[in-house]
Amino acid sequence: MPRVRHVSIRNFRSIHSLEWAPAPGINCLIGPGDSGKSTLLDAIDLCLGARRSVSFGDMDFYGLNVEAPISIMVTLGELPASLMDIDLYGDFLRGFDALTGAVDDEPRAGLETVLTLLLKIGADLEPSWTLFSERASRDGLERGLPWKDRTALAPARIGSFASSNLSWSRGSVLNRLTDERAELGAQLALAARQARANFGTQASSHLGQTLSIVQTTAQALGVSVGTMPQALLDSHSVSISEGAIALHSDIGIPLRSLGTGSARLLVTGLQRAASTSASIALVDEVEFGLEPHRLMRLLDSLGAKDATSPLQAFLTTHSPVALRELSGNQLFVVRPGPPSHAVAVAGTSDEIQSTLRTDPEAFLAKSVIVCEGASEVGFARGLDQWWVNCGATSFLANGGAYVNAGGGSPDKAFARGAALRKLGYRVLVFIDADKPTSAGVAEAYLATGGQLLTWRNGLTLEDELFRHLSMDAVDALMTKAKELVGAELMNQHIQTRSDGRATLDSVETERLIHGYSVDARALLGQASRIRNSGWFKSLTCYQEIALNIVGPSLPHAEPGFKGVTDQLWGFTSAA
Repeated sequence: MPRVRHVSIRNFRSIHSLEWAPAPGINCLIGPGDSGKSTLLDAIDLCLGARRSVSFGDMDFYGLNVEAPISIMVTLGELPASLMDIDLYGDFLRGFDALTGAVDDEPRAGLETVLTLLLKIGADLEPSWTLFSERASRDGLERGLPWKDRTALAPARIGSFASSNLSWSRGSVLNRLTDERAELGAQLALAARQARANFGTQASSHLGQTLSIVQTTAQALGVSVGTMPQALLDSHSVSISEGAIALHSDIGIPLRSLGTGSARLLVTGLQRAASTSASIALVDEVEFGLEPHRLMRLLDSLGAKDATSPLQAFLTTHSPVALRELSGNQLFVVRPGPPSHAVAVAGTSDEIQSTLRTDPEAFLAKSVIVCEGASEVGFARGLDQWWVNCGATSFLANGGAYVNAGGGSPDKAFARGAALRKLGYRVLVFIDADKPTSAGVAEAYLATGGQLLTWRNGLTLEDELFRHLSMDAVDALMTKAKELVGAELMNQHIQTRSDGRATLDSVETERLIHGYSVDARALLGQASRIRNSGWFKSLTCYQEIALNIVGPSLPHAEPGFKGVTDQLWGFTSAA
């Protein structure tokens, strides 16, 4: 069955121009709000849908400029033989290059034969649906698709009112499951007549007095109403069509009364069963009305895990669950211009796939902070909460997200940052400065336009905290460490890092007499970050430390330390 090979949009709603070659299976559109995802689905639906007319208004034109006509072109491949008839469509057959995603106006060897449907709306707001090729336009040729073919090509729109597909109404998925048809015209007409008669029999006994007054009045005025008028259902109001035949449960409950999620799930499954006759599905906000486990089943029904998808599905989502269930080659990031919209496949690189599994929220954000590990994530989140308490707007509210690169080499953070930058995300990589990066890794990331936040040379987050916060802040860090790991373990770590020359007691005694010396501060920073036994090594701990200790002490912190946090503030506040 036909598949959409290329979409071209001009001057439609928020899209000034867009060119896109979708995948033959799942096409899940992601990106920040108002980026044009739903508009793209609507464009495909309006161009391919079997409609005799559609109402358009000035708001449908980009920038309200009705002088620039709306143009939506959808190119279809995998055409049935009936649509490749040379006599009928020879002037409109074109070629599609699967390697480049480009449409060639002339079909030729090595290219797939395709047809392009064009929906055009001008200032008169009258839509026209025609076939398109450049050579046909030059020759002044014009042709549309027969209604039968338009109906066959029409995509299934699985929206919030999916229950409309649970009756045998026009365009319902039930009519596409098999060749069976409810040829019940005579029986439906008889049912309508019987309903009118049965109602009249019952109504006359309740409305006898009223009917008698009507009869007497009519006779007095010479109006012929027969021996006695009747109270029947109006024949103009009572008609039963095939759309009145609907699915019911075994005890007669209409399946239209199913919840939104259940109805969408059932209709999606039926759409897959009908894929041989309706192979294109459109689903806006695929997670709507569904719990995570049922959302996963819906995606399975659409063919998300199939090697060859039975459907070509166009989805939008804001659900991290949906992103985890899909692979990078099924995700397409939508970016608005200027000058034009772009749609880029996320891809299946290790960096993309690992981010999808651990931090899928990043793909739904505008700005991303890629952190070396959980410590940096917690620190950044905690400071963001502190700034919110001071009256700022949260990084999350500004469309931001955090990615945990998993620790180890900073190369991983740079690699993930570069992958996200290539997809158009605004990215800040936040790392320690105690480990070297591989040659060219940081440079390659920075060349993409990404930003870098790191501590002073050779220092880690723990080093900076103990070396450059105020005495009172270091006291608070020590108290917090005792709560988390206990004084005994702290003492062991201090002795280990000092080769037995210092203890927890000696450090605290020195603090009471002289304050924390430079050497003591450096020692505490090293002792607090012994591998796999760190005093604060968790996201939650660092979030609390940043919120309750670091944030309040920033005005008194060493200028270099505050310079780094100011850079973090600059990125989060401008998200």
